[in-house]
Amino acid sequence: MINFNGTILTQDQMSPDLYNRGLHYGDALFETMKVVGRRILFAEAHYMRLMASMRLMRMEIPMHWTPEFFQSEVNKTLKGQSGANAFRVKILVWRDWGGRYRPTSEGVSYSIFTEPLNDSLYSLNESSYVVDLYKDHYVNTGMLQQLKTNNKLIHVLAGVYAQENDYQSCLLLNHNKQVVEGISGNLFLVDKYKIKTPPLADGCLKGIMRGVMMEILAKHPDYVLTEESISPFELQKADELFFTNVISGIQPITQYRKKQYTRKISSELTQKLNDYAGLSAKSS
Repeated sequence: MINFNGTILTQDQMSPDLYNRGLHYGDALFETMKVVGRRILFAEAHYMRLMASMRLMRMEIPMHWTPEFFQSEVNKTLKGQSGANAFRVKILVWRDWGGRYRPTSEGVSYSIFTEPLNDSLYSLNESSYVVDLYKDHYVNTGMLQQLKTNNKLIHVLAGVYAQENDYQSCLLLNHNKQVVEGISGNLFLVDKYKIKTPPLADGCLKGIMRGVMMEILAKHPDYVLTEESISPFELQKADELFFTNVISGIQPITQYRKKQYTRKISSELTQKLNDYAGLSAKSS
């Protein structure tokens, strides 16, 4: 089911609107969330990021766009969808049609897309997960890079490269040749008791799960977390690498080139993540 400006449509009923500034100019934002038992996990963080992103994009925020409004619209979209307790929910927001590079409309529109998930709990993927550096194009730095806009061309091309070379994902670099993030997740590097993640200034997404993981690690007595740039050279010296995002939680990397990694910290943090998110076996 698709929610288009408050109207619930089936996929067959949704016809493409070609007069769309997101399609023509990339003038759009999105927020991907995990919903369990109709509860949006980390709802406040998602809402605050979307509102802050809209302000940075100079989009007019309707007065009724409160946290309660979005929860209600998500519930409306999921109503009647049985057989799953957990869903991937994507909210897409774009500026209304009018003008070209200089918009003439102050309005915004939205759609909500849903997709059932197999698991309510976050669990560790035990499968092989091999990555490599993607070096054809580089991620920019700056505040716009931290936003979830619908301009993800570098990530798409890195995904094509990964598929062509039988990798599960790729590591993206900025123009300073610093490792920034994965195709669909923030990066964490473990070296003994030290854990590093790239700073936002290097060009990585201001990920919701990145923030959650930083909160969890800040309270963990056994590890020291820092936001520091990561060089490609450090990757082969690390004990462990993992990606984070709100859908999969923690995705351990098993191999980069000839270097193989453990999953010890990833496994430990996955349990702490479920506790932090208020998930239990009853949620499944």
